[in-house]
Amino acid sequence: VQLQAFGGGLVQAGGSLRLSCAASGSIVSDSTMGWYHQAPGKGRELVATVTSGGTTNYADSVKGRFTISRDDARNTVSLQMNSLKPEDTAVYYCYYHRAQIGWGRLAPEYWGQGTLVTVSS
Repeated sequence: VQLQAFGGGLVQAGGSLRLSCAASGSIVSDSTMGWYHQAPGKGRELVATVTSGGTTNYADSVKGRFTISRDDARNTVSLQMNSLKPEDTAVYYCYYHRAQIGWGRLAPEYWGQGTLVTVSS
């Protein structure tokens, strides 16, 4: 599975960005897609997930501000990020896993290349 992420950029605090990620290749009907981020000097952290069954989960730090969605007809996952904060600054990585998995249960099988989100104060 190959993943291509789009939509990063520079935004002021309080602004919005939308990230998208397109999957191609060995797509299966049962899957989990989502996003991690990695802030400067920190490890990679799970941000949001959505299963093919429609179950969504979010990190506490983004609940109420970020919304994850997927379009299985187009094999895409998106992350709408609102009310952005400087601490959201990170490289965001989309992922794809060929099963419906719970929050953080397994390391994702496939990763996108990462897209940088910078939130200025």
